[in-house]
Amino acid sequence: MPVLQDHRLDCDILVAGGGLAGVTAALAAARLGAKVVLCQDRPVLGGNASSEIRMHVSGADGSGKRGAPLATEAREGGILEEIRLENCVHNPQRSPSLFDLILYEKCRAESNLTLLLDTTLTAAAVRDNRIIHIVAERQSTEDRFTITADVFIDCTGDSRLVAEAGAPFREGREARHEFDESLAPPVADSLRLGSSILLQARKHDHPMPFVPPPWARRFSESDLRLRPHATAGLDLGLEYGFWWVEWGGHLDTIKDNARIRDELLAVVLGVWDHVKNGGPHGAEHWALEWFGFLPAKRESRRLFGLHVLTQNDVLQSRAFDDAIAYGGWPIDIHPPAGVNAPDEPPCTQHPVPCLYDIPLRACLSPTVANLMVAGRNLSATHVAFASTRVMGTCAVVGQGVGTAAAYAVRHGCSPASLLDDPAAIRAIQQQLLRDDAYLIGVPADDPSDLAPRASITASSQTADGPATDIVSGQTRSVHGDRGAPPDRAHPGTHRWVSDPAAGLPAWIELAWPQPVAPQSIQLIFDTGLHRVLTLSQADDFVRTRMLWGHPQPETVRDYVIEARLDGHWRELARVEGNYLRRRVHTLDGRPLDAIRVTATATNGLDHVRVCEVRVSA
Repeated sequence: MPVLQDHRLDCDILVAGGGLAGVTAALAAARLGAKVVLCQDRPVLGGNASSEIRMHVSGADGSGKRGAPLATEAREGGILEEIRLENCVHNPQRSPSLFDLILYEKCRAESNLTLLLDTTLTAAAVRDNRIIHIVAERQSTEDRFTITADVFIDCTGDSRLVAEAGAPFREGREARHEFDESLAPPVADSLRLGSSILLQARKHDHPMPFVPPPWARRFSESDLRLRPHATAGLDLGLEYGFWWVEWGGHLDTIKDNARIRDELLAVVLGVWDHVKNGGPHGAEHWALEWFGFLPAKRESRRLFGLHVLTQNDVLQSRAFDDAIAYGGWPIDIHPPAGVNAPDEPPCTQHPVPCLYDIPLRACLSPTVANLMVAGRNLSATHVAFASTRVMGTCAVVGQGVGTAAAYAVRHGCSPASLLDDPAAIRAIQQQLLRDDAYLIGVPADDPSDLAPRASITASSQTADGPATDIVSGQTRSVHGDRGAPPDRAHPGTHRWVSDPAAGLPAWIELAWPQPVAPQSIQLIFDTGLHRVLTLSQADDFVRTRMLWGHPQPETVRDYVIEARLDGHWRELARVEGNYLRRRVHTLDGRPLDAIRVTATATNGLDHVRVCEVRVSA
């Protein structure tokens, strides 16, 4: 008698894979009204960012290398920014497990989202070039789920759904001539980036000996001479290391994953043995606190989609009319042999001059009409993937794909058909902007927004932060060094900045010649997008590049929203203790002829910064 109990679930959108791309795709779609099922094969969400692996969520800001404050605000917005701000404020101790909980709570809070943890996609049924249903199994509870949906999104990283559906995919490195990529090898091969296991250590007030297991690898100083690991007499920063403990790119990173895990454990313990016992590294008082058992996988299968993003697309910042996200991380190429290539540096980073578009067509299958992908398995060459693979970029692609999927479901069309409908693409892009995502050179153009029709005044303003900038159509500054391409940069700070000399409170007012009846007001506050903000166990990285453990100082903390009609003011909302960038307040639709937002306190600055006010009819 079969042990597995069968269940049937029906939804609008099935998301397979609960890394950051899967989480943002599922949240975006659910918040737009779609019924979503999110299957994750691990007990926690977050993928390589989870407590099981603990990699940094890097992104287009290049870990803070994209320009001075208010010149290039490249940090990702939207759902990822919401998650980062929650984590920064509510996780001052930088607990990896608390980050798991934040992601879990975000998903559990959405009534349209059904979360299935420990649940692995195992099969897909395809008919007439459409996925009809998938099968997923949760062995821990002996349950099997048959899940039907209109749209299926593969965020597994390994393209498991792509493979099960019979859609084309690629592995390894393309030949240089195939896409005219100077960074590609002369001949195509099956090599790829390897996987890593991180370690964490803690410094004690007395010597802490370490005896390696007999199967640990042995490393000499010469073996690690190109891989920074310790310097005698300095604060080593061993509380987080080492991303370069990498191996397995010469193997099949899916089929050989167990072998790769075993070897990486031998490598990481061998590296630690060398740090502790292999010379004067100053690590006598350091002891291992944690190391992973789940390899952080960089590369496996990639969708071969309607467009393959290439090195030239990335380096030339090619404009795509169907852009749904952006990237900017360097083309970060590692030797496939990892630590087995001691004569090669652990990575070679080729700078990306400007931010670049990621198009919807790179997330769509050419053969399966209702299949989409988001994350590191999007359609890109090995070289372009070396930039798009980082989790911040994966997350904004996830929000873009989830938004597009929700639009397709709502309008009863397939994702593949969206490319033939310019109006649909514009609507998807405008929804992303409304949800505080960023798209290069695409301004907000919302016909339901009453704010651009208003007369705008403020209690004070600065020369580079006029009150009218709240309706500029942009919510960040990206015109500086290594920002957006110059022809799409939209110069300006794009925020109202009150005069510090005038002090607080400070107010901004929108007035209409005739009464209006808005349904909501949305505020976008400055949250210091020029800074790095990502969970890290590396103390020096946090200390020198972030303001962690509390709200960002630019952000308005306390504010009041008031409405006026015939000269009489009434309070609509009062908020204290804000730390988020995007705040939406539902209104009652009663007529008014003016709205005033008064900020009484910030989280640190002596003036107010507001990037956008939307008043939706």
